[in-house]
Amino acid sequence: MGVAGQADGNPADADPETAEAARAAQPATAKTPDLAGSETSAVAGADGRQGGEAVGAGEVPVGGSLAGTAVVVPVAPASLSPSRANDFMQCPLLYRFRVIDRLPEKPSAAATRGTLVHSVLERLFDAPAGERTAPAAKSLIPGQWDRLRESRPEVAELFADDPDGERLAQWLGEAERLVERWFTLEDPTRLEPAERELFVEAELDSGLRLRGIIDRVDVAPTGEVRIVDYKTGKAPRPEYAEGALFQMKFYALVVWRLKNVIPRRLQLVYLGSGDVLTYDPVLADLERVERKLLALWEAIRQATQTGDWRPRPTKLCGWCDHQEHCPEFGGTPPPYPLPVTSAIGEQGRMGPD
Repeated sequence: MGVAGQADGNPADADPETAEAARAAQPATAKTPDLAGSETSAVAGADGRQGGEAVGAGEVPVGGSLAGTAVVVPVAPASLSPSRANDFMQCPLLYRFRVIDRLPEKPSAAATRGTLVHSVLERLFDAPAGERTAPAAKSLIPGQWDRLRESRPEVAELFADDPDGERLAQWLGEAERLVERWFTLEDPTRLEPAERELFVEAELDSGLRLRGIIDRVDVAPTGEVRIVDYKTGKAPRPEYAEGALFQMKFYALVVWRLKNVIPRRLQLVYLGSGDVLTYDPVLADLERVERKLLALWEAIRQATQTGDWRPRPTKLCGWCDHQEHCPEFGGTPPPYPLPVTSAIGEQGRMGPD
């Protein structure tokens, strides 16, 4: 759906934060993006599949040879989610591995536990207010774990070497403690969420689609909106709070573009440390985030066109699943872009079936 009201001009020049984001997101050889002058509009994986939260349209063959191989021009991104935007800001090569190459990643015990806890907190609100107790929430864990294994069989690999179930029991116990802690931070008997696990998507005038899943949306009788996100880790130190709020401001921007309503409050609930971080956004915040996202989008488009996806080494590299493909660890990325081989043998008519 179209959304009006986008800021004009070059977002990379609009404010220092956006300009810095654009510079940080680009390879060293790329120029500052000029959003007004670019016409490309979609991203995709090198194998032509649509991928993850940043959905793409595929690669375009342009010409060919008697051998049946077309030259492929990768098309630029069509959408961004908070996680994919963070991927690119953290490391452009990581973004490429996840969105374009779609390299497989092993399930993480911490991330899987987070998914489990989220599903429990979502399902708890199916019960009447008076029945939303900590014991009732913990009783949901086994069933939600079974459902998670059915929908994502790969998570069973986490405990493949745990024949006695000792590690699994400990892991489930940690999930129980996170759920219990939530009851010290919020009172579900006094909450009636308007939405849970809400998928949202808005298209800006530029053609960029923003999308994501909001954990919970509360609406007051007066119409004020609160966006709530559960985090199973610990709250960041104050100097890193702005980075933590990026995802929430992203969601607030989408809600504003969809409903023309600025959420009254953004709330991060950290179950790992028992902290609640809140922020009350204003219009200037959302406009600034939009400019930042447009600058990121242009940087991704330039990387897509040039094939220059440079790694950005940080302490987080130690947790990356793709070290074998990363030059920083002596690896070699997959070919970019992949050639498209056609079954048609005529010169000049090469392309996918």
